[in-house]
Amino acid sequence: MRGANLYLQQIGTTIFTVMSALANEHRSINLGQGFPDTEGPRDVVLAAAEALQDQRNQYPPMPGVPELRQAVAAANRRFYGLDVDWAREVTVTSGATEAIIATLMAVVDPGDEVVLIEPLYDTYVPVVRMLGAVPRFVRLTPPRWELPRDELAAAFGPKTKAILFNSPMNPSGKVFTAEELGFIAGLVQEWDTYAICDEVYEHLLFDGLRHIPLMTLPGMRDRTMRIGSAGKTFSLTGWKVGYVTACPALSTLVQKAHQNLTFTTAPNLQRAVAVGLGKDDAYFAGLAASLQEKRDQMAAGLTEIGFDVLPAQGTYFITADFAPLCAPGGFNGDDVAFCRHITEQAGVTAIPVTAFYDQPGAPRNYARFAFCKQQDVLAEAIDRLRRHFRG
Repeated sequence: MRGANLYLQQIGTTIFTVMSALANEHRSINLGQGFPDTEGPRDVVLAAAEALQDQRNQYPPMPGVPELRQAVAAANRRFYGLDVDWAREVTVTSGATEAIIATLMAVVDPGDEVVLIEPLYDTYVPVVRMLGAVPRFVRLTPPRWELPRDELAAAFGPKTKAILFNSPMNPSGKVFTAEELGFIAGLVQEWDTYAICDEVYEHLLFDGLRHIPLMTLPGMRDRTMRIGSAGKTFSLTGWKVGYVTACPALSTLVQKAHQNLTFTTAPNLQRAVAVGLGKDDAYFAGLAASLQEKRDQMAAGLTEIGFDVLPAQGTYFITADFAPLCAPGGFNGDDVAFCRHITEQAGVTAIPVTAFYDQPGAPRNYARFAFCKQQDVLAEAIDRLRRHFRG
């Protein structure tokens, strides 16, 4: 029998699966994989349950049910002033990961180049390569994660077809500034290319920061595909409902990819997410405020233990430098060894940040902790780490 796909054979088990299994084995508090440990809004969950009873459980329209596409268009207008035609410019996908694949498929041909910004969500690189495209990497440097403009400009060229990036950014918690976004927009227009914007954490910003979609910048309306996620916005990650906003010409291509990937998404979940997107401003503000409290709790606890904690402007995650804990005679190893060590010895699990890099030379002294958990869980995790490192 001939061999299977060579590239897929080379892809290992994800670090999230590995660390979660290790956490289960050692009964560790799992602050690795980024999902809340509480249910989403009760009214949204009830809407999904009730929608199962309304005799509309067969195939919904391939681009998504009208209720959700209309709600996505309304949210674009409400939060960002974007005038979106729901019937021609919104596509519902089975999660944001499918949206990433479909948007890349919409514009990328084999041999094209796609600019990616490290550290990055671990799906980006495999999908780019599976499509036969070539990733071009630009690296942000901790602790401030500022955009290196010369390096980014050098990554663009005649073969560039798109830039794919995440803001707010997993794993760093960075929110791109208006100036940085303007620089990216200028390069996209200069090289006549596209921007794929993974904005799943768009409502999870802290310290008074506001999300700026690249699509709102001059000249970017028809060059940008904007990805959102009900899983992150409503703390319902298992539902896997995503949505793409793009101009009609790009939406047509996204939908052609979507129909050959999953074709559709559970109709009751779609209609429930439409209910969620219509919730009042207090819900969205409260979501961010609650997570900011948890971020501050986690940051204070890690700092007191001796970690050097990096700023986190958004997302579910905070990054900490464990090098200050590596005193002579103490822990001595890289981030993978450190995350295994605290799982086995302290009963707390984090993710090594090198998992979010593809190219060599990544910093090896950082761990990513998810703080989207109940506050008593975070308190216990901090206490376990304190007892382990400080006695």
